[in-house]
Amino acid sequence: MTSGGPARPGTVRDLQPAISRLDRYVKLHMQAANTPGMALALTDRRGLLHLATYGYSDVAAQTPVTESTLFEIGSISKSFTSVALMQLMEEGLVDLHQPVTRYLPWFEVQSHHPPITLHHLLSHSAGIIRGMEFTGEARYEVWALRETQATAPPGTYYHYSNVGYKTLGVILEDVLGKPYGDILQERILDPLEMTQTEPVITHDTRKRLAVGYEAFYDDRPTPQARPLAPATWLEFRWGDGSVASTPADMAAYLRMYLNRGRGAGGTVLSEHGLGLMMEPVIEAAEEGRGGHYGYGLDIEELDGHRVIGHGGGMVGYYAYILADLQDGLGAVVLANGPGSGTDKIVRFALQLLRAELHRGELPPIPQVNPFAVAHAEQYAGSYRSVPGPSSTPASQADQATVDGTFRIAAEGGRLYLGIGNQRLPLERREPDGFLVDHPELARYLLGFGRDDGEVVEAYCGPDWYVNERYEGPRASDHPAEWAAYTGHYRSHNPWNTNFRVVLRKGELKLIYPSGEEKSLVPVDDGEFRVGEEEACPERIRFDVIVENQALRANFSCGEYYRASKY
Repeated sequence: MTSGGPARPGTVRDLQPAISRLDRYVKLHMQAANTPGMALALTDRRGLLHLATYGYSDVAAQTPVTESTLFEIGSISKSFTSVALMQLMEEGLVDLHQPVTRYLPWFEVQSHHPPITLHHLLSHSAGIIRGMEFTGEARYEVWALRETQATAPPGTYYHYSNVGYKTLGVILEDVLGKPYGDILQERILDPLEMTQTEPVITHDTRKRLAVGYEAFYDDRPTPQARPLAPATWLEFRWGDGSVASTPADMAAYLRMYLNRGRGAGGTVLSEHGLGLMMEPVIEAAEEGRGGHYGYGLDIEELDGHRVIGHGGGMVGYYAYILADLQDGLGAVVLANGPGSGTDKIVRFALQLLRAELHRGELPPIPQVNPFAVAHAEQYAGSYRSVPGPSSTPASQADQATVDGTFRIAAEGGRLYLGIGNQRLPLERREPDGFLVDHPELARYLLGFGRDDGEVVEAYCGPDWYVNERYEGPRASDHPAEWAAYTGHYRSHNPWNTNFRVVLRKGELKLIYPSGEEKSLVPVDDGEFRVGEEEACPERIRFDVIVENQALRANFSCGEYYRASKY
């Protein structure tokens, strides 16, 4: 659906050329990510400019996505929680700079630092864990924070925390004496006339929802032509991610920001309250985009303009919103499956809208090719495995990936790995991390390490390889007891189902199914910090050692159990 008629003064002109370009880009992304269905909306301050739907809400039934199909928006819901708290602040019911214990007397975190306030939770600067979603109930997960430690003075360290926003949702309920969903309905959805939106996800909501999809294999990176499976269904009604909506309703929500707190049904939030939400509080370096975080919103610069937005991920759903406050433009993308490109789509959409608004040339469609590698020649060469120390079990043969030597060739801006008689393309997933679609390489990404900018080594899970440019040490050692911690750990947690722990170059590495790696740094007897940053609050502890194998791992209050050796 595209708006018709002559262009209004100060608004975008004929959108059709931009829409055609955006459609092509969306379809490229959906094909690359194997996304089943998607919906998007574009808006300016005055109203909806464009709405489009793609693909299927139910692949098995071949049911197409429609304008009324519901999608879970995940962490975008955090901004709804923030809006409600700003309203309470303006009504004198909460003080954002008071300790959390003023509103939740039972709230407790181990800490040697000043008290955590609502301000710190709103800005992800409390120094607390992310939250492992180990229970479907928010209050217990908030209560369990007493088993964790705040590792940085509040206000000094950004670390994204879902459980922090769960805490804020509980505070809303306790201050107002109402369920969280009723609060959002009365204070935000009704005034903005978001009539298709559900404030919490229930079994009744499921009747209108697109079916969520995840990768068929949940324990490994998956290739471009990935098989999918319906995602685990769960109800959700907490302050960190409970909203389900449509693209048109989310466009109405964005217009509230573009119009300084005003919506179709009146003022939802004062300019002062809205300004607090959009004020940069702390650099969000953890997100890797160089932006800042306010209250429930990412704040960043895009082509010289300040933009606000947020991404959202649920089990089987991805979403992104972005608004250009200067030009009064916004974009929404909702997906019911792998949607790693949703942020790129909204950014390109805003660039197109700006070009139309300012009568400029439309930007070209960005490349969507996971096999294209800039400076591919940097990786080329032969790589030889480096044996582990004698304390490593039998050269880790049961965990081996590529045995001995392999060669990386660069041709036509792409990389290929030679293994045996096979020649396999490398699919880029990280700046120096690649997926190789081969059974012996399925569990991990093939990563490359650099020395002074030059690629000198490669690794895949526990295995380490060096090329002729490597000049560093080849011997490594580690405490003998660490060998008991390696293996594959699982939980029935639908959010964080499993991870692997490997030994490589004398270090323990925790590897998520996506291929992302975190170093495990010893901080106490049997306890490790997850990540190199000293201020990171995430901890993992291994116990129940039987026959030199840990059977259990406690990861930031979530219990995981050994599934296999590798």
